[in-house]
Amino acid sequence: MIVNPDEKGWEIIFQQAHALLAAEIGFAWQEAKRPLHFMQTLAAIAQHDDGQKDLTGRYALTPAGAPANFTQLPFCLEQAQQVLKEARFQGRWRSLLTSMHLSFLYEELRGQKKEWDAFLDEQLTNQKRWRQGLKVSKAETQYAYDFMQWCDRFSLILCRNELPEMERALEISNGPDQIRYEVTQLKTGTVRVQPWPFQEKQVALCVEARCLPQLQFSSDVELGTVLWQAPITRKEWILQKD
Repeated sequence: MIVNPDEKGWEIIFQQAHALLAAEIGFAWQEAKRPLHFMQTLAAIAQHDDGQKDLTGRYALTPAGAPANFTQLPFCLEQAQQVLKEARFQGRWRSLLTSMHLSFLYEELRGQKKEWDAFLDEQLTNQKRWRQGLKVSKAETQYAYDFMQWCDRFSLILCRNELPEMERALEISNGPDQIRYEVTQLKTGTVRVQPWPFQEKQVALCVEARCLPQLQFSSDVELGTVLWQAPITRKEWILQKD
């Protein structure tokens, strides 16, 4: 979950909803710079945070009983294996991008546990095998993954309320074209991305969030019950070209 403090309590956005927003961002990208297998790439983006457990384990609450933001959670090998397992049903290209994302996220854990190292080694082996089977170059694959990562990063900026005040610019990241992109929220409320990477002059985006007035929970079961009963709001943005 993405957990934002709110004046009324907590604002919760499920990671799967954030991933869908990332795919919507990718869908708006200018046609001339889209990666290979565009629809399959969008599927990889939309589903890169799948494989989550139900809210019945030890991971959903902080020690103080607050909802845990995804950044506060330890690596879960079972979840990583599950998201890759689900990707395999949709083909090698989605599997390849999903595997690259797992490598990007967790390669820094190498050397801590043997089973983690085995998982990371398996990713590198499979990535090479899938590239060869698909007859795509490493550069083409990296372009597609950089596109995926850029969409993921921009979605997180929006979902985590990271747009700066007073029209200050925030770096999103380098895009797949290695161009640095920045985002600014204008006083009018519209959002500007420079340079403009999208096909149309205006892009409308939204994601669903849940508002929890309760600050602490005794268990994950209680949190899950309150979550599904919580009122739903739509966070919306209008991206506008200069």
